[in-house]
Amino acid sequence: MDQTGRVAQLPPSLIAVVLGAGAGTRMRSTRPKPLHKLCGKPLVTHVVDAIAELSPERVVVVVGHGSEEVSAKLGQSAPEKVPVDFVTQERQLGTGDAAMTAINALNDEFGYADSDRDADIIVMPGDTPLVRSQTLLALLAAHRDGDAAATVLSARVANPTGYGRIVRHKDGRVQQIVEESDASPEIKAINEINTSIYVFKHSVLGPALRRTSPENAQGEFYLTDVVEVLSSAGYWVSSMQLVDPTEAMGVNDRVQLAAAESEMRRRINTRWLRAGVTLMDPNNTYIDATVELQSDVTIFPGSWLQGNTTVCSGAQIGPNTRLIDAVVGERATVESSVVRQSTIAADDVVGPFVVVQPNF
Repeated sequence: MDQTGRVAQLPPSLIAVVLGAGAGTRMRSTRPKPLHKLCGKPLVTHVVDAIAELSPERVVVVVGHGSEEVSAKLGQSAPEKVPVDFVTQERQLGTGDAAMTAINALNDEFGYADSDRDADIIVMPGDTPLVRSQTLLALLAAHRDGDAAATVLSARVANPTGYGRIVRHKDGRVQQIVEESDASPEIKAINEINTSIYVFKHSVLGPALRRTSPENAQGEFYLTDVVEVLSSAGYWVSSMQLVDPTEAMGVNDRVQLAAAESEMRRRINTRWLRAGVTLMDPNNTYIDATVELQSDVTIFPGSWLQGNTTVCSGAQIGPNTRLIDAVVGERATVESSVVRQSTIAADDVVGPFVVVQPNF
C-alpha cells in the first residue's frame, strides 16, 4: 500500500525472448552463428547482457542449429542476476514459429498463460550485439507509457535494402511491416526499417502469432506479421525510432561481423579512455569486452588484451604485446611480449621479446 492506504499498482513484469535458432549459413562455418565471438564474447551473450540490465523475470533463448553447444556455452557466460532458459525450435519455420516456440514453453513449462499473465515480452534476435541496454530501457518505457499492444524499434537509414519496411496509418500508428521480398516498389522506397526488436503485451502475442500464416515469398511464419494482425484487430501498435541506426546492425556474415567488431572496439576503447586509461593509439589497440583495467594504465600501440585479463593501476603494456587471461600487477611493465594465463607481479619488468606461459 502507498501512504494513502491504497494498494500500489505494480508495473508489469518483463520476459525476454532471444531468437537464436538460425543456422547462419552465410558465416561459412561449422560453429553455430550465436557463438561467433565479438570482442571476446559470443554474439548472443552481448544480447543477453544488454537485456539483463532490464531485470527481466527470465530470459528464454530459442536455439536450433547446434542447440546443445549454444546452450552449454551461453549457460556458462550468462549473467547471474537473471535466469536463462533454452527451448529448441525443432524445424526452422521462420521467426514467427521461433517466437511461438518460446510462448509455448512459457505457457507449458513456466506457467505463463496468455490470459492470466500481466507481463510484457521483449523479443529480439540473437545476432544484434550492438544494441545498448539504454535503448532497450527506452523502448520498454515508450511501450508502457503509450499503453500499446506492441511497440517496434525502428530506424531511418540511407539504404534500406534487405530490411523490412515500416508502413504507417495516416495517424502515424504502425500498420504493418513488409519484408523486402514481399514489398512493392512503393513500399521499397520507404526508408524506415524494422530492427526486429519489439515489445509486446504477453496477453496478445500468443493469439496474434496463431493467426499468422506462411503465405509469403519465403514460405515461413513471420514474426513481423503479428504487427498487421494486431493493427487490423484495432490494437495500438507504436514505434520508437533509433537515434543511432548502428545499434540495429545484424551479423549474418563475416563482413558484418568485422564491421560490428570495429564498432564494439571503438566503444570499448572510448569507455576505458574515459575511465582514466591511456591508449597511445586507440585505433591500433585491441581490448576484449571481458578485460578489466584500472586507472593510470598505459597501453602502447599494437597491443591485444584478451579473455579474463586484468591490468592493475600504473602498469604499462606494449608496444606489440599480447595478454591472454593474464594478471599484470601495479606499476609492472610488459613490453613486446606474450603473457598467457600467468601473473606478473607488481613492479616486475617483462620483455622485450619474452613469452610467459602458465606456471612460469
